Amino acid sequence: MAKDYITFTINEKKDIALIAHDNEKPKLIQWCKDNYGILKQHNLYGTGTTSRMIADQTGLRIKAYNSGPLGGDQQIGAKIVEGVIDFIIFFSDPLTAQPHDPDVKALMRIAQVYDIPMAINKATADFMLQSRLMDEKYDHEVINFRKSVEERAETL
Repeated sequence: MAKDYITFTINEKKDIALIAHDNEKPKLIQWCKDNYGILKQHNLYGTGTTSRMIADQTGLRIKAYNSGPLGGDQQIGAKIVEGVIDFIIFFSDPLTAQPHDPDVKALMRIAQVYDIPMAINKATADFMLQSRLMDEKYDHEVINFRKSVEERAETL
């Protein structure tokens, strides 16, 4: 019988998604400038406008997906499922309604399901980036979905 959990490894070189709501983009860009030395050592990904602004204003290399409202949050979520993204920095705006709020919630849910570290504000991002784990491999346990699907299929 398959194990209930499987081990995923986040390597020393992290695959980091950078996302920000419109009102938070300037804060994230400044944070990227302040942490340029660390961020340039990792693979960076992000949603459309945010990625372009980060690249233009910081010189960091970042792979861009669609804008959040046009599916970018969902693309990042899919990359989590595929094992590409293992770390998220998301400067969200808690005071402004977002038209793509269901997409943001879906991204947060998939990050939780796959046990992906996710900062939703600057303070958490600072703590995560300054953690000793930034320079180490990190093994984490994730539910064995294959076993779960097989068990569900047997009961239906």
